[in-house]
Amino acid sequence: MSGSICENWCINMRVGILRITLEITDSLSLKDKRMVIRSLKDRLRQRYNISVAEVDDHDAWQRSTLGLSMVSHDREFLDATLNKITDYIEKERSAVVLGIEREVL
Repeated sequence: MSGSICENWCINMRVGILRITLEITDSLSLKDKRMVIRSLKDRLRQRYNISVAEVDDHDAWQRSTLGLSMVSHDREFLDATLNKITDYIEKERSAVVLGIEREVL
């Protein structure tokens, strides 16, 4: 085997990343916040087959920052799915979107 591993297959791989900051308006405690975030993460994983984790604001009881990622060989599919995920989260009744950062590598 010569060269790097990526020479042969990385060119066809795309990674989509979202960083979404949310305000959980009805949360009165960390327990309330964690229930909302856990539910949202579970629904996103099930519906879109993505990786999702809380990446910041762990101790803030009305704020959360989620990191989401997915891999595909098709950039158009990635863009369309990231748009669907963004729309889905913006319709979430238990949280308000404060900011979204998006990147496709």
